[in-house]
Amino acid sequence: MNIAEYKGIHVFVQQVDGKITSVSYELLGKGKELAQDLGCDVTAVVLGSNISHLSKPLAKYGADHIIMADDPALEVYTTEPYTQAMYEIIQAKTPEIVLCGATAIGRDLAPRLSARLHTGLTADCTKLEIDAETKNLRMTRPAFGGNIMATIICANHRPQMATVRPGVMQKTEPDDNAQADVEQFAVSNLSECQNVEIMEIVKKTGAKIDIQDAKILISGGRGMNAPENFSLLQQLADEIGGTVSCSRAAVDAGWTDKEQQVGQTGKTVRPNLYVACGISGAIQHLAGMEESDIIIAINKDPDAPIFEVADYGVVGDALKIVPLLAQEIKKLLAAQ
Repeated sequence: MNIAEYKGIHVFVQQVDGKITSVSYELLGKGKELAQDLGCDVTAVVLGSNISHLSKPLAKYGADHIIMADDPALEVYTTEPYTQAMYEIIQAKTPEIVLCGATAIGRDLAPRLSARLHTGLTADCTKLEIDAETKNLRMTRPAFGGNIMATIICANHRPQMATVRPGVMQKTEPDDNAQADVEQFAVSNLSECQNVEIMEIVKKTGAKIDIQDAKILISGGRGMNAPENFSLLQQLADEIGGTVSCSRAAVDAGWTDKEQQVGQTGKTVRPNLYVACGISGAIQHLAGMEESDIIIAINKDPDAPIFEVADYGVVGDALKIVPLLAQEIKKLLAAQ
C-alpha cells in the first residue's frame, strides 16, 4: 500500500427516508477542521434512492464535493449493498480518512467496511485531530470502562477510519451560498448483493422528544431514590419547557428507559441547560454531558465529581430542592 496516494476526507452521510441525520452534519463540520490541517477537501458520500435533493444542505454544512450512489437497492439500509457501494467508492477515490456516525447504521457498516478495506477502525471517538508532524489522524476514545482516554493512530494502512457518536462534534454555521460539485457514482449489480429481503418496516413513534434534540434537560440519578420521584423532575421540566433524562444508575435500577440515558453507554447531549439531580458525576456520565452550555448540579455530597464541571451547584437533597425550584419558577412565570 502506497499511503501517499490517499488524499482527502470522506464523510458517510446517513439518510433515512430522504432526511439527513444530524450526526452527518456534525461530521462534516469536524471534517472541515481536519481538512484545514491537511490541506485537502471534504467529500460527502450519500447512498440511497431518489436522493438528488440532498446535495444543497450538504454543501451548506461544509461539503466541498458530493458523491451520490443512487440505486433502488440502496433505498432502505441493508448491510451488504451499502458495504459494497462504500467499498467501491473508497477504492476508486482513495481518501485518507473516512468518518461515520456511531449510529445503529454506522456501527453496522463501518466495521464491515474496514475489514473489506484491510484497515483499522476506531469506534466511538470523542476527539479527532491531525498530528502536526506525521499528519496521521489521532483518534481518541474512552477505554477500560471510561477510566482512561486512549489515543489511537492507524499509521500503516489507509483509509484511517473512525466512528463518532451523535452530539460529540459541533456543526459548522450553514453557508447558504456554498456550492459543491456533485458526482453520480454507479455501482453495478448491487441488487445481486442483497442477501436479505425486507418484508415490512414497522416504525415506532412516541411523544417523547429525543434527548439529543432537547435544549433543556432535567436529569436524575441514583439520588432520586425511587422511580416515582422522577415525577418531580417532570414537574420541573414542564415548568421550563425541558425534557427528562437520566444517568445509567437510574436505568440499571429500572426506574426509567434506556432512551433517556446520558453518558458513555447512553447518549451524548449538548443542551443549553443541563440540571443534574442526584447524579454523582462518574466519568462515564460526564463524557455524555460536559459540553452542555450551562450545568446546574444538585447533590447531597459536597465532594461529588459533578460539581467539578457544574457552572452552579446546590448542596442538598434533590428530592426537597427540585419541588421548591419548580414552585419558585412557577411563581416567577405567573408574575410576568
